[in-house]
Amino acid sequence: MSSNFGSMPLRYRITIDREQCMECGRCIENCSYGVFRRDGDRILINSRNCTACHRCIAYCPRDAIMLEEQPCDYRSHPVWTRTVRESIYNQARTGKIILAGMGSVANLPIIFDHLMLDACQVTTPPTDPLREPVEIRTYLGKKPSKLDLRQKPNGDVELATELAPNLMIETPILLGHMSFGAISLNAHLSMARAAQEVGTFMGTGEGGLHPALYPYQDRMIVQVASGRFGVNIDYLERGAAIELKLGQGAKPGIGGHLPGEKVSKDVSRTRMIPEGSDAISPAPHHDIYGIEDLPQLVRSVREATGWKKPIFAKIAAVNNNAENVAAVARSGVDAIAIDGFRGGTGAAPRVFRDHVGIPIEVAIATADRELRRQGLRNEVSLIACGSIRESADVMKSIALGADAVYIATAALAAMGCRVCGNCYQGLCPWGIATQRPDLVERLNPDVASKQIANLIHAWTLEMTELIGAAGINSIESLRGNRDRLRGYMLDEGLLEILDVKSVGA
Repeated sequence: MSSNFGSMPLRYRITIDREQCMECGRCIENCSYGVFRRDGDRILINSRNCTACHRCIAYCPRDAIMLEEQPCDYRSHPVWTRTVRESIYNQARTGKIILAGMGSVANLPIIFDHLMLDACQVTTPPTDPLREPVEIRTYLGKKPSKLDLRQKPNGDVELATELAPNLMIETPILLGHMSFGAISLNAHLSMARAAQEVGTFMGTGEGGLHPALYPYQDRMIVQVASGRFGVNIDYLERGAAIELKLGQGAKPGIGGHLPGEKVSKDVSRTRMIPEGSDAISPAPHHDIYGIEDLPQLVRSVREATGWKKPIFAKIAAVNNNAENVAAVARSGVDAIAIDGFRGGTGAAPRVFRDHVGIPIEVAIATADRELRRQGLRNEVSLIACGSIRESADVMKSIALGADAVYIATAALAAMGCRVCGNCYQGLCPWGIATQRPDLVERLNPDVASKQIANLIHAWTLEMTELIGAAGINSIESLRGNRDRLRGYMLDEGLLEILDVKSVGA
């Protein structure tokens, strides 16, 4: 059925400088969206297919390609924006939910950018990390409230307290959960090798574990989501830790969705679902109908794996966040990952991605405060995730109360991702969010893993300098240390929620 809307204004316009262009055709070869095609000795352009992935620009040998955003727009209006109008037009035409990838694009303030890190000067001297030790190593898991010692008959002293299993990471940065299917096997291999190189861990996402990743299983946190894709006892035993996915920041309150176009034969085998079928996980785990059921699932997973592995839980940051975190902490998990509303995704309803959830800064601060109030802070570690963009965000997250952070979109960007937000189409020209063999081959795991490792190494160096400037000598001393933060242009209510003083105070 035809519509009354006609053509929408162009989102992007691609142009070619014909004097510079040598008609080599690399733009045609590199664009997976069909923007370019050859007609005789000329290259023709269909700008309507462009997603601003920059692949053509990056691989043009003569810098002949230019991209312009919104070359033709609607009449400006403060309420009826372009996004709102086009959503109405598309849904009026199709009657379907609008999907979107990556994190929220809502024009809302980023609290991280209004938090300033403190530095010491005269009254308290800074620590010099070049000449004094600064401890970055982090342990994730339950910590004992006290240590009991006992003396052996020969006079030696040994630890009598039984310690819970912890994950030791050389930097408080973990690689977040992105499933095989949402991203390619080469992308998974890149992250696994990077995690091994820098001494951290990588999340598998809810898509099972491909056999190619078995050599890196001691650096894997395997995820159990509501769909239980790829979950069996072999999968659980291979991980260094197990994460129960209860929610996700990009789509709180609903389950996951992997479009059937991305369910290749390999993905089908790994996830244990039919090839080409949509993988839709339900909103709740069907063995959890209330918070009282979660401890049973935690215990079941512990018993299945011999009580040897830390158990994590991942929740979305929502309004009753502090109560949720405290309830999950009492279920017996060792760590809780809190995913803020700006968290990325391969595919989510746009209305959820942009309008549901709360910022990670508020979620971590309120969770840390509530756990301390209930005397549970040492019982569980907190992991912040959702739009961690740079080392300063890591520092601020830890000062607000996190033990460590997950990064995901930043890791994709380190591989070459341009954050064009069309992951759900499965046509990623960079070989990351795709299962098309010819596109997957474009991502070299040897090169990409080094780039991710370089990013984490660089952030860790910057954090070492920032910790020294704060006058402390360990990441543990920064955790929940809000004295090292000041709020700039934040209202009194938000400062109170964050428990942070204003600049100048």
